[in-house]
Amino acid sequence: MKNMSTILNHLKQHPEFRKINTSQKIQKLIDILPLKLKKGIKFAYVKGEILYFVLTHPVFKLEFEYNKALINSLLISAHLANIQDIKFFVTNKREKKQEVKKVEKYKERSHGIFENKIANPKLHKLFEEIRAVIKNS
Repeated sequence: MKNMSTILNHLKQHPEFRKINTSQKIQKLIDILPLKLKKGIKFAYVKGEILYFVLTHPVFKLEFEYNKALINSLLISAHLANIQDIKFFVTNKREKKQEVKKVEKYKERSHGIFENKIANPKLHKLFEEIRAVIKNS
């Protein structure tokens, strides 16, 4: 019986899975970049023979332009030999934060009809507030 890594390595050698290999190599390249460059990358992809880096902020674009020679040298260690050029751009779309909707988990079955025999005025007032919340819902 073969183990899982042997099967996956065998599958990755097929031409149909070329994109998986390329994306793994790009991720390896991103991992070996310095931290100041790595944290500015949103994602990267290859189109034609050009490696595109999508960045999060315009400041990172200047950093990448300054360190372009370093990235070219790291391409060899990441085994991305067919890349002829590197381009950087900043995405103009902001990530949308998902709004949290308050969802009522259950329907209130009580009608707020109960006797309040508590002598302590603070607790008596608290029970009356609870009764008001029940009646409003």
